[in-house]
Amino acid sequence: MSYLPLFGRICLCLIFFQGAFGNFSDFSATQARMGEMGLPLPALLLAGNIIFQFVGAISLLLGFKVQWGAVILIVFLIPTTLIFHDFWVDPGERIAFFKNLALIGGLLLLIQTGAGAVSLDSE
Repeated sequence: MSYLPLFGRICLCLIFFQGAFGNFSDFSATQARMGEMGLPLPALLLAGNIIFQFVGAISLLLGFKVQWGAVILIVFLIPTTLIFHDFWVDPGERIAFFKNLALIGGLLLLIQTGAGAVSLDSE
């Protein structure tokens, strides 16, 4: 039995747990930043952001409905990447933009390969 898919899922989910916790713990400042960017209903969007990250990360960690968890995270990442990491406007966002593309790539691989043997999906 290979533990590599489990370790890969753990590595992927950690950034989403960190993001959800960071946005939750600094909700008002993040909401204000989103409002300054002109995003409509920033509190609602931010709450959705936190829920998507948390639910997706739990799915990856436990290996439960991993394909759906990966889709949820990709749905979160696409607008986040395009709105907050627009390196064509701010060159300082280039690394964050490409890191998010790498995360999307890893999540696409999970959709294709599944959670692996050490997961709730395998039982």
